[in-house]
Amino acid sequence: MLDLRRFTGHEMRLTEKLIEFNWAFLLLLALIASIGFAMLYSVAEGSFTPWAFRQAARFGVGVCIMISVAMVDLRLWMRLAYPLYGVALAMLVAVEVIGFVGMGAQRWLNLGFISIQPSEVMKVTLILALARYFHGLTLEEVSRFRNLLVPLALVGVPVGLVVLQPDLGTAVLLIATGGVLFFSAGLRWRYFIFAGAAVLAAIPVIWSRLHDYQRNRVFTFLDPERDPLGTGYHILQSKIALGSGGIFGKGFMEGTQSQLNFLPEKHTDFIFTMLGEELGLVGGIVLLTLYFIVLMFSLNVALQCRNQFGRLVAIGVSMTFFFYVFINTAMVMGLLPVVGVPLPLVSYGGTAMLSLMFAFGLLMSVYIHRNLEISRGPSAFW
Repeated sequence: MLDLRRFTGHEMRLTEKLIEFNWAFLLLLALIASIGFAMLYSVAEGSFTPWAFRQAARFGVGVCIMISVAMVDLRLWMRLAYPLYGVALAMLVAVEVIGFVGMGAQRWLNLGFISIQPSEVMKVTLILALARYFHGLTLEEVSRFRNLLVPLALVGVPVGLVVLQPDLGTAVLLIATGGVLFFSAGLRWRYFIFAGAAVLAAIPVIWSRLHDYQRNRVFTFLDPERDPLGTGYHILQSKIALGSGGIFGKGFMEGTQSQLNFLPEKHTDFIFTMLGEELGLVGGIVLLTLYFIVLMFSLNVALQCRNQFGRLVAIGVSMTFFFYVFINTAMVMGLLPVVGVPLPLVSYGGTAMLSLMFAFGLLMSVYIHRNLEISRGPSAFW
């Protein structure tokens, strides 16, 4: 292993960065993605089309993106943080103007050769923007109210645009990620207590502004059997599939709920349910264990990093990944209302896959440059 204390950013050669790159971590991601390929193969009843082959190709592109991003000096990513955030914000605005509707929501931009979901891009660029802003503040400055106006705007503006789509699940993820970075930067507890009280007080207003289908999701979460053939159908079928899988599952491609098409959205939001039915409790625990290893490695990168920007980026990527896993698995088990949050590296989806691999590239850049010390003064930004 190289002693990176001898190097700083641009002084490291490409070969040295490639040696320092944690290839075992990439292998771990490939293993998780392979489970997704297998599930998508099963969804298509033993065919690589239309989902498994495309997902594998996207992962291959994602690997190239991850390695390329990791090779870039961490200081350059800090300089690009605000411009990248601006691009993602512009795409969110474009969604409101020229975006197309899919599954009842206006969330995608059609670029001709590819469709992009800008809210997925925003999840990554928000981490960069907040990490850059807080990097320039001391611990005492973080808790001064006037210094919170900019980061609150960085979070609030995209959240507002995402809510308009509407995409409440992604909005919650953006708020949660922002909250973690505020906390990690050293914001005092009293602000979180005040924010929690404000949210509780605003619940009646928030409830009155929810769409009917969003309210129905809450009612269904509280009582799934109130409309078993309507709003409660998805979660009831999910629970039946998970329960019928037992300890070891019914066998690969042998799930009755999934193969007989009782299980909805089995290639995207409910793919963990399909895995549970076919591979059982053991299969679910294996996947969650792999996720846990990814999370522990990511948090360890944050602990090892000697600069505030890299530390916050690593924490942001780690916790965004955690929120993805937690919300999706809790949702399909009936522990949270149903929202459109994919299972990382497993659910079918192009923008989500590539955005996540870009985020892991940033994490690996932090890992490679973990001993880099970055000034907190103005020269740190340009």
